[in-house]
Amino acid sequence: MLQQITLTLRSALLVLAVPALAQQAPIAAAPDLLDTEQAENFGLKQATGTQTHTVFSASDSSYQYNHGAVPFAFNGKLYVQWQSSKHDEDAPETEVRYAMSVDGRQWSDAIILEKPRPDATVTSGGWWAFGDTLVAYINVWPHDLEPKGGFVEYRTSKDGIHWTAPKPVLNNAGEPLAGIIEQDMRALADGRLLTAVHQQPGLIVKPYFTDDATGLSGWQSGDMTNLPHRDNVSRELEPSWFSRGEELVMVFRDQDSSFRVLAATSHDRGESWTTPMVSNMPDSRAKQSAGNLPNGAAYLVNNPSGSKQRFPLVLSISTDGRRFDQAWLLRPGGHQVPAQKYDGRYKRIGYSYPKSTVFEGYLYVAYATGKEDIQVTRVPLKSLK
Repeated sequence: MLQQITLTLRSALLVLAVPALAQQAPIAAAPDLLDTEQAENFGLKQATGTQTHTVFSASDSSYQYNHGAVPFAFNGKLYVQWQSSKHDEDAPETEVRYAMSVDGRQWSDAIILEKPRPDATVTSGGWWAFGDTLVAYINVWPHDLEPKGGFVEYRTSKDGIHWTAPKPVLNNAGEPLAGIIEQDMRALADGRLLTAVHQQPGLIVKPYFTDDATGLSGWQSGDMTNLPHRDNVSRELEPSWFSRGEELVMVFRDQDSSFRVLAATSHDRGESWTTPMVSNMPDSRAKQSAGNLPNGAAYLVNNPSGSKQRFPLVLSISTDGRRFDQAWLLRPGGHQVPAQKYDGRYKRIGYSYPKSTVFEGYLYVAYATGKEDIQVTRVPLKSLK
């Protein structure tokens, strides 16, 4: 009986908590979007044709910590980049890897993009492309930098195999960009590139934009007032974004444990932003992925658990970019969550840190299962109409 009461209260809180803020927030979940009393699937079904494929599987003979997966389409192939180490998160031997696929189902062996460094930890920074050139970003975290923070480098390739030496990404003053880049770089309709950077000192997130189509230079911070926060880490972290007409919407993880999605908007191509607000969209205080489908609808992929549980994995859709009233199950929770195969620092069960891209008629969502296996779930776009 107590469990039933707890579930009922939790279900009500997920959509009704902080009502004043939810009414003003840039986005909102419809009251009936999720049925959290159904722990395994939140009352959701998978879209017809949804499939999950494994990019890399941890084994006794392989690196067993794998995380930070980022998909990207380039020159008729799908790429996924991630960070990998023997057992533990951010271990000294961490390296950045990637794999390729022509059909999204069969994947190449893991390829090392960036080897471990003695004086810094390297992690996955995502992708961009211009013309016939693929860009891979690498986040670099110097061991001697206090407070904890870092900077971003890039490597380029014409064939996805051979890469130039790493170079620093530059800001609009021609200096190395002092911050960790988020993995959601995309272009506006007019070609301007938008992402976010966790600025030094520490990790203070800000929207960033550039009019350099290569994504290698000219980066500058959008004007956004962060919410109050402690120490050198902003309350807003690890954002993603989508557009609704001329307006841009950036969504954030809330490090203050509201377990709701934070959101801010821009009406001037990313140059200035409203202060982020707490929405009623439930979250797990983890990385999420947002974007627009080819028909213009906005989508959000996250773990809408309203707790630290990173399951289930859900795709929510809004036709107007404001009210999310459709949702599809990507991966279920409950007893269907894969068990942890190996021990390791900061590892947990669930589907962590989703990132997404559209490729040849599918929405691909890449993530780490148990921070061990790199997997992609793909949904036919025709099933989302």
